[in-house]
This record gives sequence, C-alpha cells and structure tokens, in this order.
Amino acid sequence: MARAVVVAAGIVAAALLGVGEGAAVQAQTPKLMGIVGPGPSITLRTVTGARVTRLDPGTYEIEVQDLADDHNFRLRGPGVNRATGVDGNGTETWTVTLAVGTYTYLCDPHSGSMRGTFTVGNPVAPVKTVTPKTRLVLASGPGRSITLKTAGGFSVKQMKVGTYDVTVRDRSRAHNARLRGPGYNRATTPLTYVGTQKWKVALKRPGTLTFLCDPHAARGMRGTAKIVR
Repeated sequence: MARAVVVAAGIVAAALLGVGEGAAVQAQTPKLMGIVGPGPSITLRTVTGARVTRLDPGTYEIEVQDLADDHNFRLRGPGVNRATGVDGNGTETWTVTLAVGTYTYLCDPHSGSMRGTFTVGNPVAPVKTVTPKTRLVLASGPGRSITLKTAGGFSVKQMKVGTYDVTVRDRSRAHNARLRGPGYNRATTPLTYVGTQKWKVALKRPGTLTFLCDPHAARGMRGTAKIVR
C-alpha cells in the first residue's frame, strides 16, 4: 500500500514538472501554406484555407509549394527575405519569425501581377507630410465639425515649413474658422460671416498649427497639425 502511494506521488510530481508520463504537450508552431503556380497565381493561406491578411507576431512554419518552373515564391518583410528558385519546382518548409509590419509574397519574374500582402500585429501607418505645393481646404460647419484637409480629401497631420494656399469655407454663422500657428493667426468673423476665402498661410518655423472654431473650440471644434522642417 505504501509503495502504491509513493508511485502515485511520483507520477503527480512528474506531471507537475512536465516530465515523464505527465509531460505537457508543447504548443505547436502555427503553420501556413504558400502556393505558387502552376498558372499565374500565388497565395498564402492558413491550414484551413483562409487567405492570410493579418497575423500575430511570432514564429511560423510555412510549407511552400512551388508548382511551376517559370515562377517562384518569395516572402519579404521586416527580418525576412526568403525565396524558392525560379527554375524547377518542389516543396520547401521554412521557419520564419514575423515582426510587426507589412509583408509581401510575390513571384520575382512576375511581381507586377503575382503578389499579395499581409500585416503582422497592428503597425502604425506612416504619417504623410504635406508640402507648400499642396493646396489645403479648411472647412468649418455647417455642423459642429472643423477640418483641415488636402484638396484631395486627406486629413493634414504633418506639414513642412512654408507658405500654403488655403481655401477657407465657413459654412455657418454659428461658427467661424481660425488658423493659428508660429507667426500666423487669422480667422473669419464669428456669428456673422458665411462664405469662402483664399488665404496665403505663411508658416515660418516648426511648431503646431491649430485650426478651430472660436465659439466652440472647447466643445471639440478644433484640431492640430505638426509643422516640421
């Protein structure tokens, strides 16, 4: 009886330590499937067949099936640049560590049409810096919104020192539109003016450009853009 108790205790201890009969099953490395060819197609999918669009950072096993002797499969991105050969075909297994960022898989000879991308983690989108050649639009109202955008409709977050042509659209007598930055401060008349104006906005040094509605800035009608060299 005492021996049985000792043996049982040993099995429990082994299980707790992760050895012997009680050893825990180690987590498997996630597997992906990369396929190129035989026609002009290239894909990267999970083992369930779903197209890869976003992954968590970490280590992955990729089974690459190169099914054509006029294509290849390349994967490149932060810390990774691996490829099969263009001549010949076959299957390879890669173990790769993917970091936060954007990755591209492609066929080198036909990269213009045979390619795809996916993201790892949640990469921060690069901030677009506008230049003085970019025409800007400052719009206030008619609701409680004020925006500074390029003529193409992109929100301005960062801009270079210089002089800008800004179209100012004040759409409500309840609001106004003001631009305030290093060496510059101009506004439409609140509570009376509605219309469109053209301003030459000279930003002479780095800092912050603020756009706002004077009567309602404290209620959220304001924004900023960074001015850089």
